[in-house]
Amino acid sequence: MSAVLELEDVSVAYGVVPAVRGVSLAVQAGSIVTVIGPNGAGKSTLLNAVMGVLPASGRVRFGGRDLAGTSIEARVQQGMSLVPEQRELFAGLSVRDNLRLGGYRHRRAGPAEAERRLAGVFALFPRLQERQRQRAGTLSGGERQMLAMGRALMAGPSLLMLDEPSLGLAPIVVRGIFRAIAELRRLGVAILLVEQNARAALQIADHGYVLEMGHVTLAGPSGELAADRRVVELYLGRDRG
Repeated sequence: MSAVLELEDVSVAYGVVPAVRGVSLAVQAGSIVTVIGPNGAGKSTLLNAVMGVLPASGRVRFGGRDLAGTSIEARVQQGMSLVPEQRELFAGLSVRDNLRLGGYRHRRAGPAEAERRLAGVFALFPRLQERQRQRAGTLSGGERQMLAMGRALMAGPSLLMLDEPSLGLAPIVVRGIFRAIAELRRLGVAILLVEQNARAALQIADHGYVLEMGHVTLAGPSGELAADRRVVELYLGRDRG
């Protein structure tokens, strides 16, 4: 299986303060890789560096191509999408219009292709189809997360990066979101999942990394991490979802 994303010795700093230090990881095609760890560990910073939002040293390769000097827009065009923790929806626009904006990179393909992509999102998230005429700002927290994911999927990514998708959601909603993430893997989308809910993340991931104080302290198949005594004590002691 080939790697969709490869990070080699990636570091990020805010001024002189290091936030991510020498991180190396890989995401294989059709797999879910999760990065777990405490608040302030650098998880969101890492995703933003991969997306090109933050400058980073080291090497980021996507589809075997070095992304040095590649803009955010070009990364999206190449098949990379990020759903940020803040979700960043257009609150005054309808669900449908938010989704259509997500498919902007395929605008030249015409309305039939846009409708095909919408149908795919609605199949994954039927609630969005029910709410498609509703303004995004009136949705529940779980519906907003579905919309943020759906908008990213409209771009047809080969790699979807998710930053804390369970944040602020009730356990029953979290289970639905994670079922959708698992379904995306079945459909062939590679997933890089940053998540504080380590239990839920490790249950669906193929491989995991523990990020603490900006660097990877543990890595391995998710089943092995879930059985690791230190991971259990620090991150799995209480079922949060």
